[in-house]
Amino acid sequence: MSEHVPSQRPVAVRSAAGLLVAMATVGVAYAVAGLLAMDGTVARFRSATTDLPDRGAVDGVVTLLRATTALTAVLAVAVGALLVALALGLLTGRAGARVATWVVCGLGLLAGIGAVALLVGQRLTPFRLDVDQHSTAVLLNALTDAYPEGWVAVNAGLSIGQALGYLVVAVLLALPSANAHHRRRPVSRPASRSFFAYSTPPE
Repeated sequence: MSEHVPSQRPVAVRSAAGLLVAMATVGVAYAVAGLLAMDGTVARFRSATTDLPDRGAVDGVVTLLRATTALTAVLAVAVGALLVALALGLLTGRAGARVATWVVCGLGLLAGIGAVALLVGQRLTPFRLDVDQHSTAVLLNALTDAYPEGWVAVNAGLSIGQALGYLVVAVLLALPSANAHHRRRPVSRPASRSFFAYSTPPE
């Protein structure tokens, strides 16, 4: 028995799937850009902290920066693969894919809002340290300045775009046309069978 799924898909479903693929592409591209910019960031950070006597602290920040960047790249690839898989599931009309997409959208929306709140809080709330923690303040300021120009603004823009993207996908999948698409049962066609008459050879 073979299954035939109609090729006509609602605009809402196609738009949601396309948006998921676009978000996956942007996320992977951002992670790759972070990997490419890491060496320059480390070089600028080391240059700005040459006067600090505690070289172990500088090396620790560099190690943390490299590990964080690598982990971000791995997560971006994993999330990108998940979004593409969900997009394919939506296009085929799988109800489970729509539910899973809603769950991912909820988590992604929370992550995007949290990232934006963190960036805004860092900008609006002054970071105060004691006098004996001067080296820590220098390290933090040097690390912020070591990133490429506009990097923080790009982070904020991507976080906002991520939150809005997940919200739009969730809304699109809740539209009546998307409901009908994912509740539609595949049309089954009975497989044709041919019967052949076989003659028994004489003994």
